Amino acid sequence: MPRRGKVVKREVLPDARYGSQLITKVTHKVMRWGKKSTAERIVYTALDMASAEVKKPQPDVLEQAIRNATPLLQVKPRRVAGATYQVPVEVKGDRGSTLAIRWLLASARARKGMSMSRKLSAELIDAYRGQGSTIKKREDTHKMAEANKAFAHFRW
Repeated sequence: MPRRGKVVKREVLPDARYGSQLITKVTHKVMRWGKKSTAERIVYTALDMASAEVKKPQPDVLEQAIRNATPLLQVKPRRVAGATYQVPVEVKGDRGSTLAIRWLLASARARKGMSMSRKLSAELIDAYRGQGSTIKKREDTHKMAEANKAFAHFRW
């Protein structure tokens, strides 16, 4: 990150099937070694399986799962007088959805014994219903921020 100036955010193009920028972001995070077609196949298959289970449209399932997994608070380390404090700060919208996508995919990859599309659909269904390891990660983040509320005055 530059010390001066702004970091210009690039525009994310919507995906081909649903016209959703969120699906494109998930596809880019799933992608490994530049294999975009494989990542798209994994995401679309996972969305189809999740929407069949929940009986809602595919983009709505993903949006609700990400909304449920998005944190409102996080802690950032702040060094004050030789001591490092975990200071709770609010999460901005774009960062919150990025964290939610990252946690969803990490939880899906941690599951064992299934294909990636099945693991991702199971994680999406769990997040949609407000349960699972992604939601636990969000709650742990909120608990940590709540526990360190005494250091909120060190916010910058």
